[in-house]
Order: sequence, then C-alpha cells, then structure tokens
Amino acid sequence: MTGAIHERDPMDLADHIRAVLALDPGADAVEFENRWISWGELAASMQEIDRALTTAGIAEDAAIAVMLRNRPSLLGAMMSVITSRRCVLTVNAIQGASKLVEEIADLRSPALIGHSDDWGVAGVREAAERVGCVGIEVHESPKLGLSVLAGLETLGDGPHHAPLPGVAVQMLTSGTTGPPKRIPLRLSALEESLRSAAGYESKGGASEPKLSSGVVLMPNPLVHVGGIFRGGGALFSGRRISMMERFEVDLWHELVLRHRPKAVSLVPAALKMVLDAGFPPEDLSSLRVVSAGTAPLDPDTADAFETRYGVPVLTTYGATEFAGGVAGWNLRDHKEYAKAKRGSVGRANGGVELQIVDQEDGRVLAADAVGLLEVKTRQHSLASGWVRTTDLARIDSDGFLWLVGRADGAINRGGFKLMPDQIAAVLERHASVAEVSVVGLEDERVGEVPVAAVVLERGAPVVDEDDLARFAAEHLVGYQRPARYRVVEALPRTPSMKVSQPDVRRLFEAMGGAD
Repeated sequence: MTGAIHERDPMDLADHIRAVLALDPGADAVEFENRWISWGELAASMQEIDRALTTAGIAEDAAIAVMLRNRPSLLGAMMSVITSRRCVLTVNAIQGASKLVEEIADLRSPALIGHSDDWGVAGVREAAERVGCVGIEVHESPKLGLSVLAGLETLGDGPHHAPLPGVAVQMLTSGTTGPPKRIPLRLSALEESLRSAAGYESKGGASEPKLSSGVVLMPNPLVHVGGIFRGGGALFSGRRISMMERFEVDLWHELVLRHRPKAVSLVPAALKMVLDAGFPPEDLSSLRVVSAGTAPLDPDTADAFETRYGVPVLTTYGATEFAGGVAGWNLRDHKEYAKAKRGSVGRANGGVELQIVDQEDGRVLAADAVGLLEVKTRQHSLASGWVRTTDLARIDSDGFLWLVGRADGAINRGGFKLMPDQIAAVLERHASVAEVSVVGLEDERVGEVPVAAVVLERGAPVVDEDDLARFAAEHLVGYQRPARYRVVEALPRTPSMKVSQPDVRRLFEAMGGAD
C-alpha cells in the first residue's frame, strides 16, 4: 500500500456528510450567483427529498433520475439520493429538449428530480407522466426548497428501472468518440475516493467530520464525473463551494479575486481561455497549483501558463469508467521531472497499477513500447482485474505515462492508420490557428478520410481552407492531409468541455461530407 496511513472514520459516507452539515448550520456552504446558502439549508433540502421519496414508497437501491445542471439545489438532490443509499441516474439537463424527453422515457425511473427551469421544458412533464414516476421540483428562490409536483405524487404502473444495489451513481461517459454509455460508480468506490482525497488534503490526518477553510471554485459540471467528485469531495471535507453554472472566464477571474483559492481545477480548454484573457499575474497570485484533466493538454499551453503566472500545472489522467483519475503529476514530481518528462500525464496514483499491452496478442510490453493501456484499480466498478482502455500509450522506465492517441479513434485511409491528434497537433503549429479537431468521415473509395475543424487565434491574420491546405502540404505527408477544412468560431463540446467528435463530424456531414 502506498500513501500515508490516516485514522479510519468509523462513520459511513452518509453519516459523515450529515455530521458535516450539522457542525455549524448557519455558516455559509454554497455560493451561487452572489448568494450564499447555509449548511443548514442544504441539510434541510436533502432531508426533504429523502422524505418525499420515502413517502412515495421508493426504497433503498432505487434508481432515481436527476436532471443535473450546476445549481445548489441539484447538488443537494444528488447527495440526498446518494446518502439515502439510492442511486443517481445522471441526466444532462442542458441537452436539447427532444433528447431530454427521450432519455427520461428510456430510463423509466420511479422518480425524476429536476430544477424548476427544466420541468418547464416542452415535453418533460408529459414524459414523466407516461413513465408513471414521482416528480420532484427543486429551486433556489426565494430559498432552497422543493415541491412534489401535482399529478406526479405517486408511482404509476411502470415498468420502472430495476434497482441498482450498491451503486451510488450510474453516469454517462462523455461521448467524445461515439455514443455515450452508462457506467456504474459503486458507493464503496465513491466513499473510498472521498476518504482518500480528504486524507491527502489533511496530509494523512484523521478524516473526522469538520469544516475546512478556503473555497472550492466549481465550474465542473455535476453531470460529469469531475463535478460529482469535486462537489461530493467538498461536502465530505466541509469546504465551502462557489458554484458556476458553466465556465465563464471573466466570472472565474472575479471569483479567484474574491476567494483567493490556493488550488483550482481547469480543463485544458478553460486553462487556455484564462491564458488568452491575459489577466495580470498578481490577480492569480494566491494560486499554488492548477490541476488539468479530462482532455489532452498541449505542453506549450502548460509552459506558457507557468511562465506567465508562476503556477505549476499538474496534468491528470482518468476516465468515467475508473471513477476519476488513475494517474497524474504531483508537486514533488513536477519539481524534479517537469522538463525531462514534458508531455507526460504523470505517474500512477496510489492503489493504481498501469501496464501497456500489445494490440494484437495482449502480451505485456517493455518500457517505452507503444500499445494499449491497461489499468487495475479498486475504484473500477465492474472488475477487480486489469481493464483495457482504447488509449494508445507508453510507460517509460521511471513509470511516467505518455498518451499517444486512441486506438478506436484511428482513421483507416486506404490501409493507412492515421491518428487524429497527431494531425491536429501539426495544423496547430500554424500561426493563425488556435485549436483543431480532426475526425474521420466515410469515403466510398478509401474507407475513411480525415477532415479538420479549425478555430483561429483572436487577432491573427485570417486564413481560409486553401491556406490551411497549403500549410498541410508543407508539413504532412499526402495520406495524412485532411480532405476538407472548416473554420469555426468554437469547437462543439460536451458538458465537461471535451471536444465532441460526433458533433464535429456532423459539421461536415451537413456540408455534404468530405467531397
């Protein structure tokens, strides 16, 4: 076992969080749109939701659909379901109305919890009525609270979603490479992760319920694994939360100035936005570390941020399937290896094992050989052994992990296997180009061809498709060059701010494909 040994909290997860909420009920807990909600308000809301579900006859292990967006009332709803030993079925509240209605119908949950804003979306209430589920509406105004919707107070005939014993959250993967799929996060894995994080924050000390200093800035979407852990971890540690509906660089800047956090978490796209905004270094002087995950981070961007602000950027690697991070940088490694291991996503986290295997026969490969990454971790909800990813990677002799691309994202152009990330990285060297996403489109002649959606740097000379094609001709071999380009204002993204490859693909399909 690695890491510091800390005193075991005899309380289970539910008792621990309830004890945190009861320490100082009148103290500030969650900030949203310039208003603070107290620990007591949050606790009362969670109790009301549990009471409403129990009154409706919805027992432990039931799968409860929650239309998640970043609101304090929905953070409370999520934690109420988890701490009552029911399971949260995550539903993205900000997807289109037709997709939202379709998902509610498909999930067939015995209860649907959502914000008042989302219960007003066309078709949502009707979908709940057809499913025959209990409807609970939550809100922040005039105070944190809820109501059980008239006509949706009792269960209909069903059939409803089967119970999920021992599962805290059944969440969607981000859908960056294809259709999202649901992954179970077991309650035991969530509890272990939150305890581990709390022990790390207190440098191995006891994880007994307490209120902590400082404020956690939370732009991370609750519908994503990062938001679940950031919100749940803050409550477990008794740390105040400043919640943003979505990441907005000017609002983030304002919150940093107001709360002076020592650590923040930024996805690579958000980190680039902060860097491009050009805030004075003194505005970010409280920061001691920035963590960056969910998507590959360009080393040049990390270096530029560190040079401007003097703050280490610690990359992390993980996935929904593993209930969060499995590898990453820490400050000690950054101090010793930052230059030598530039571009790596760090080393395996405590309790995690990593190995690289051959794509064809599955044999374990030696250091620095490229193959498929396999992970073994107790956090994984479905297996206790090695779990194979679709990430192509290598591990060097010092244990640092390097991502090369995705096996399932490779484009087969007439027998040539192309890695979209490598093509995008070359195009991003163009002085006018800020960001590129390369995807494959079907082609009758060669099977697939790469196409590139391109975002230009603000204030840089404007370029068109012909300019980009000429640049590609100079820097890429013929079969690597995209068949088409499209200059866009911004790349389509998932709620976790990853680039959505299906949506990029649709941009070109709407234009008539790659011809």
